[in-house]
Amino acid sequence: MGFLLNYLAKNPFAYLFLALAVGYPLGRVTVKGLSLGTTAGTLVVGIGIALTSSAVFGITYTIPGLVEDIFLMMFMYALGMRVGPQFFSGLARGGLDFVIIGVITCVSLVAIGYFGAKLVGLPPGYGAGIISGSYTVTAVMGVAGSAVSSGAFKLPDGMTADSVMANMAAGYAISYVLSSLFTILFVKYLPSMFGYDPVKSAKEAEASFEGGEDGGALPGTAGASILGFTGEQIRSYKVEHQELVGLSPQDLFKKYPHAAVLMVVRGDDVIEAKDNPTLQMGDVIGVAGRYGDLISKGTEVVGIEVDEPRARKVDIEVADIHLGKSEYAGKTLEELGSEIGFGVYLKSMFRAGVAIPHLPKTVVEKGDVLRLAGPAWCVNQAAKALKSVPIIESAYTEVAFMAVALLVGFIIGHASLTISGIPFALGTSAGCMLMGILVSWLRTRNPDFGGPTSEGARAFLNDIGLSMFVAVLAAGVGPKIMTSFQGTVVIWLAVLGLLAALVPPLLGWLYGLYIRKMNPVILAGACAGARNSTPTLNGVQDVSQSAISAVAYPVPYALTSALVLILGYLAMVFA
Repeated sequence: MGFLLNYLAKNPFAYLFLALAVGYPLGRVTVKGLSLGTTAGTLVVGIGIALTSSAVFGITYTIPGLVEDIFLMMFMYALGMRVGPQFFSGLARGGLDFVIIGVITCVSLVAIGYFGAKLVGLPPGYGAGIISGSYTVTAVMGVAGSAVSSGAFKLPDGMTADSVMANMAAGYAISYVLSSLFTILFVKYLPSMFGYDPVKSAKEAEASFEGGEDGGALPGTAGASILGFTGEQIRSYKVEHQELVGLSPQDLFKKYPHAAVLMVVRGDDVIEAKDNPTLQMGDVIGVAGRYGDLISKGTEVVGIEVDEPRARKVDIEVADIHLGKSEYAGKTLEELGSEIGFGVYLKSMFRAGVAIPHLPKTVVEKGDVLRLAGPAWCVNQAAKALKSVPIIESAYTEVAFMAVALLVGFIIGHASLTISGIPFALGTSAGCMLMGILVSWLRTRNPDFGGPTSEGARAFLNDIGLSMFVAVLAAGVGPKIMTSFQGTVVIWLAVLGLLAALVPPLLGWLYGLYIRKMNPVILAGACAGARNSTPTLNGVQDVSQSAISAVAYPVPYALTSALVLILGYLAMVFA
């Protein structure tokens, strides 16, 4: 054992990858539906290795700070890329209640962590750790650590930067576990606790959106371009009604927006509908639409159904369309379908990396991803109207964009301004996150910039950056963390962690329920987003037997992801 730990100390990259190799599986172990999560699992394993090495064998780990900084900046950039498109659109329109719920939840949680630590006399570092762990946003420790390293936080006599970070890790560990457990249970059962049937409330919410379905692989990941099962079909009919003669496929689509003529067979000629030919008596047309509609109305509207393979031979592709700066932002899917939906159908819809129900009354926002299926020319036609480009399954990472963004973010974050003797700096990690927000926002709004980065590439950057940062952090604080648990510290951490888990979502819930009269299940989804907790959202969906709560999740998630970092940094500066 001593030989192994000594080898890890001399070869710190072996330690880092060992922490990830063991921490990831540990974090995914589920006990009665609950798990640590991969980040906390990596932190626990890293601290365990470093603490054992120091306490038993007197071995310490020294990892260059540059490693921690690089991976943290990569993670923050990837985080910004995720929340960027919805960060501005959520503030601008349609999500004001969700924004307010997010602000109430975030500010109250930070206040509990900051003032609670002050009130009970906890040394510096614990407050930021409680905020980070309770929000399950590990990056708060990163920005708080930058406040320490930059000098924005003045170290008290007798304290070192490592001891502050050890306190932070201790506060994070306790509050993270409590928050992961109680936030899920609390928000999940809030509708029932206040006398509402979550299943009934979900059905009421679905009725207001008029039904639908959701799901599928995330944009840019494996399986995103698979057609899969669909209720859409292409059937062939012979034109027998005089009123159709002289009309074009586009004319017919305006009259019957739930079906589209994709092919016209006239004798030996096969004409694609993109040429928009006028119909003649006796033509055989290939019509795409819902199976039930074609069966019940096809013969009535067009004529008898015939077996003409040439009219049905249409190549279908699946592509993700990121809604850009388009006049269609703010309209419902029903409106989009009748105006630009010729020949395509919607398979899935995503907002801030979360699949949301794609229902007729769902309002689309800039940055939303619509997964469309149909002939290539129809998909391209819809993408052009939405000021976007079709994205086929890809792992293209756009390294040049990332490098420039990280460079500019570092420079912006590194700049310091001294006020009343206190140096204030945005922090390099926060600067990189803001650049991620800006880049994703620009690329989503302007397809000429290349369109959004592959979600698969972004998710990898997010995971490896955060996990490596946490592993490096664990190596430094591991030997000192036990001193952070002396006396009644653990009790106070548990009390404050529990309050931070329960009180903020309750305040957001009371505002939404009694002031705004929101649907309980939609409101629970907003509270889950405001707490940055996808497992909580999953819990709400389980208890309501519906995915409808996801429509409220992205806006407060995007807002609080940025807001908690700013407030966490300030909480450390004034600790």
